[in-house]
Amino acid sequence: MIYKEKSDPQNNLFTQPTGILILENGITFEGRGIGHKGYSVGEVCFNTSMTGYQEIMTDPSYSDQIINFTFPHIGNVGTNLEDIECEDAWLKGVIFNKDITSPSNYRSLNHLDKWLQTNKIVGLCGVDTREITNLIRTNGALKGTIINQSKKIDKKFYLKKSRDWSGLKGLDLASKVSTKQIYKWDNQALWKKKDGYEINNTFKYHVVAIDFGIKKNILRNFSNLNTRVTVVPINTSFKTIVALKPDGVFLSNGPGDPAATSKIVNSTIKQILINKIPVFGICLGHQLLAHALKCKTKKMHQGHRGANHPVKNIKTSKVEITSQNHGFEVVRKSIPKDVEVTHVSLFDNSIEGISYKKSIAFSVQYHPEASPGPHDSNYLFNQFINLIKQNAKKN
Repeated sequence: MIYKEKSDPQNNLFTQPTGILILENGITFEGRGIGHKGYSVGEVCFNTSMTGYQEIMTDPSYSDQIINFTFPHIGNVGTNLEDIECEDAWLKGVIFNKDITSPSNYRSLNHLDKWLQTNKIVGLCGVDTREITNLIRTNGALKGTIINQSKKIDKKFYLKKSRDWSGLKGLDLASKVSTKQIYKWDNQALWKKKDGYEINNTFKYHVVAIDFGIKKNILRNFSNLNTRVTVVPINTSFKTIVALKPDGVFLSNGPGDPAATSKIVNSTIKQILINKIPVFGICLGHQLLAHALKCKTKKMHQGHRGANHPVKNIKTSKVEITSQNHGFEVVRKSIPKDVEVTHVSLFDNSIEGISYKKSIAFSVQYHPEASPGPHDSNYLFNQFINLIKQNAKKN
């Protein structure tokens, strides 16, 4: 089955395809190739966010994925040097409904197409992104190959590429995106319109963040709360972490299958819990904490990706509109008695937060740092700092 976009002079579309998405089931979407010339293989997912495309594309949690944006106008505010969550872009490709428009924003420094080329991201536009989204909702996550080239495309060759790729299940991708050496965050705090990112040099607490693909805005939120952050690689030992004298340990977001990554960090997280050091986890960090607490995870049918996901805080009964990006979830039936569910999704009732009754540890599946997304859940950073304060008083 082939879906073709008809020529539309007003939208600068075309009849001769230069870009194609070939899914593992043989369905092909033809359009115009943008960004980097070449091809990439990955899991095709969709994101429902209306803003923040640059933050989304620089989120390491999208490693080995091709993002299908449901919002039709992507690129209209251009790109800049501030709205990035990681220096490297780990995703495999992007799909847009409309051609990229000329940027119209006072902060823009570059056209999105140029930014895609610089970051070697293959793109495709002029396709029916709603149809791709419906396919994923019906069939679940699909493997695919995205191609941007002017010469004739060998569809059979790229279909085989899609089918031969292993998929995300069983893949530890956090080791690939994690920092390779210990470093101190530069104390950059949250962005303000007049001043940009401020530097905060006032510290009351010290947090060690284990990097599974950490986003910069998480680090900025800690700096904003007078907290110094030391970021360590995924394979850092408990002995090394303790030697840094942290007041708390943060487990970051990241890509891949948590069951695979857990094999690397499970022992370290367990030792942190035994020694009653305050722990806070986000996204993959939430799943890895769950594994350390003897829970299981599984791959979701389509995942949660967007900045408009409602989550209920069970303790307060309040609903938070959240930013999300994950394709795995904690299995409810596997949760032991000493683990409490604190948040649930109002989309599908999946687990969005847990706390450990025997220690000072909690985590959420979504992204309270936003970037992009609403700030309803920003209170969780303060919750972690309060845990650190309480623990310091005990000791």
